[in-house]
Amino acid sequence: MMCQTPGLMATATEGAMKQGAHAGNLVKAIAGLVGGGGGGRPNMAQAGGKNPAGIEEALSKATEVLKSQVS
Repeated sequence: MMCQTPGLMATATEGAMKQGAHAGNLVKAIAGLVGGGGGGRPNMAQAGGKNPAGIEEALSKATEVLKSQVS
């Protein structure tokens, strides 16, 4: 059975944050893909949603967002 209420969580180490990573901004950028919202601090963030079908797309988008943050 597929999860009906997906959750997203991101963390960032000190080293990653020094390179520009921001967990809160990352989660905020992808939360809509699972039909939810969220955010948090630079080092930790979480979100909940209502669309489990969006998880795969959210994970792909997370990679893009992280690459843009640290480049």
